Amino acid sequence: MKLTGFLMKVQKWSKQYSNLPDRYIKRAMQQIYWKNPKGIQYRTDAVIERKKFRFTMNRPWTAQFRQQNAPGVLRKKVFVEPILNWCFFRGDRVEVLEGKDKGKQGIVKQIIQERNWVVVEGLNCHFRRIGADKEFSGVCIKSEAPLLVTTQVALVDPSDLKATSIEWRYTEEGEHVRVSTRTGRIIPIPATNSDTIDYKTKSTYKEQPKDTTEKEVGEITFEPALKTFEMDIMDKMGIKEDRIPPKTYWY
Repeated sequence: MKLTGFLMKVQKWSKQYSNLPDRYIKRAMQQIYWKNPKGIQYRTDAVIERKKFRFTMNRPWTAQFRQQNAPGVLRKKVFVEPILNWCFFRGDRVEVLEGKDKGKQGIVKQIIQERNWVVVEGLNCHFRRIGADKEFSGVCIKSEAPLLVTTQVALVDPSDLKATSIEWRYTEEGEHVRVSTRTGRIIPIPATNSDTIDYKTKSTYKEQPKDTTEKEVGEITFEPALKTFEMDIMDKMGIKEDRIPPKTYWY
């Protein structure tokens, strides 16, 4: 059954746009070097797998990402400053602070939080030559290069369309919002942040015939209890255990 409309989870932002379950992304990225054989005499959690990946513009579940992080190939470590309160979302208007497009404003179209990157539509562009060989000079294509959110871009205050720093604050209703430190105005999270490959917004998504309905997904069908599966079945069917097990001895 398809759970397209309900499986999107808040995780690393380079993965969120896919609408893919966490378990699939983990399986697509996983590179196991060694693990114990199957058997009761072996530990099942003894696994040696790759932990360090180099994140680029490619999505973590794509063949391009796996090619860049091929088994046995270790690339230079990239140190990234961790950001606890992420402030940039798809659809935000930002201003470029460095480079040839300094002072220009644009819309964030892609986020790669693993590298503190944002891609701004139409800004910080470069040309790449693809398809070149001995008989053909190739084709030049224009693409946007990522920008660091720590030093190269700043959010734009919608009240005066000027760059500003922001703070996360709580409203009287308890909502966590971004607030401009210069004007005190709330900078709302754009509606386009919820856009995905499968549908534009959650509110406009229409359930398909093979989809699991929202009512069925939200239905609670299991209540945890301190009993085994067999004991649970016996309680539901009204079966009482009156047999006395024989004595056993361990030497």
